[in-house]
Amino acid sequence: MADRVPASIEIGGEISAPVFAELLHIIAFEGLSPEWGGEPFDAESRVVGQPLALFDESCAWGKIDNLEAFCVEKSLPFVRWSGSYPGEWSPERLVYRGSGTVDSYMIDESDRVLLDRRLLVELGSIEAAMAYFDTAEFAVPPLVVEGDPPPVPAAAESAAAPREASHG
Repeated sequence: MADRVPASIEIGGEISAPVFAELLHIIAFEGLSPEWGGEPFDAESRVVGQPLALFDESCAWGKIDNLEAFCVEKSLPFVRWSGSYPGEWSPERLVYRGSGTVDSYMIDESDRVLLDRRLLVELGSIEAAMAYFDTAEFAVPPLVVEGDPPPVPAAAESAAAPREASHG
């Protein structure tokens, strides 16, 4: 039996409609939800213009292997968080930026990046440590699927928003 912990993943990048269909099959296989404790994810759960956020309250070994491998194969950036299993492993953040390596960061249960003495000595300076924190806090871009409506510029969004009535 697998040790199970909570895990979440955010996925971004640009993909074709057929690749999105493949992605949906993998998400279903992994049993992921658009929210903690929610119903299984389906295509209508996706928020256009945002990274795809998925959750599993009881993820085997805290890994989402098939989905992570698919994202690397298709060059889709992601950040995966998983909780610890006492006596077995610590919480972890994986970051893939759409190319290169998948980097693992030591974190606490609140998803704050940690440095231990060994790594701080290896990095060699406060500036290098700050750069390490910056790379760990990668912001996943929106998931854009071929055929999505074009993004609305921020100025148009604020102009379209209803104005608050002035009081007094």
